[in-house]
Amino acid sequence: MTETAPLSLCDREPHVPADRLVAEMVPPPRFDSVRFDTYIPDPNQPSQTEAVRVLAGFAAGLGGAHAIGGGKRGFLGLGRSRAKAKAPAGPRGVYLDGGYGVGKTHLLASLWHATPAEPSLKAFGTFVELTNLVGALGFQKTVQTLSGHRLLCIDEFELDDPGDTVLVSTLLGKLVDAGVALAATSNTLPGKLGEGRFASADFLREIQGLAAHFRPLRIDGEDYRHRGLPEAPAPFADEAVVKAAHATEGASLDDFPNLLAHLAKVHPSRYGALTDGLKAVCLTDVQPVPDQSTALRLVVLADRLYDREVPVLASGLPFDRLFSEEMLNGGYRKKYFRAISRLTALARDAKGLVA
Repeated sequence: MTETAPLSLCDREPHVPADRLVAEMVPPPRFDSVRFDTYIPDPNQPSQTEAVRVLAGFAAGLGGAHAIGGGKRGFLGLGRSRAKAKAPAGPRGVYLDGGYGVGKTHLLASLWHATPAEPSLKAFGTFVELTNLVGALGFQKTVQTLSGHRLLCIDEFELDDPGDTVLVSTLLGKLVDAGVALAATSNTLPGKLGEGRFASADFLREIQGLAAHFRPLRIDGEDYRHRGLPEAPAPFADEAVVKAAHATEGASLDDFPNLLAHLAKVHPSRYGALTDGLKAVCLTDVQPVPDQSTALRLVVLADRLYDREVPVLASGLPFDRLFSEEMLNGGYRKKYFRAISRLTALARDAKGLVA
């Protein structure tokens, strides 16, 4: 087995130019090859099969030209005259309403892939990535950049940030006027602790004037990452993690508390670039996350690692003990459960790194 010097996330301080933010508004690598026919509905959840049917029809209806300055295409490809701003009847977007792990991102990416348009006419990103784009380009330039698109998919709409919600809602209103179709998933509002799914009423209320443009599409089910799968593997010893990091080309090796401190110095919009080229992430001394700000940064990193299918090998505590009971019962609980679910899946993927 060849020994290599592992990389360190703590040594990386990436800078991401604005044009990269635009170019990367496509489904993440984990969802490059997903399609509606690769989504496996739970036979006990008919809403999942219905979601595939509705979204496939939604995608098929988005064909046709969409040219700035001429006749525009509205929802379902209906022509719109630039001189008449009357919106076509019916919703022009779809909101996927379901708990974590039911395959909302898989379906959203499948919609992007199935929409009959060149990739340059479709955009896909998380809510955070969209707000970062506005910050990098400015509001008007972002409107100009996205107005020629046929479809904008927004994953994980952040209803817990009122300021950004208003900003993005205003942006979406401009894009709807330009003939852009919308699709979104979201998290839930702080304090909404009830059922294990996201509430479409919260989403539609928060986007206010845009609500009429969205058709809620409920997707019931349990987290597919745990459907029929074993429990998360127990953490390994420090020595095993260090050995695997040295034996795996392209692996990083960091002490978990040091990594958490480093994340505070890097804007979350750069966490994707932070993981560029990594084949595995090895962490020693995993401990409970000390505070909510740190926990939310870790959620973003977990999302980027999961998107890129980077396995995570760790020592210390298991990932289901990262967040305190107070955090898991608080307003961001679904973000934390999503992070636990995704890190658990990546820990399973990492088992093969240990000889």
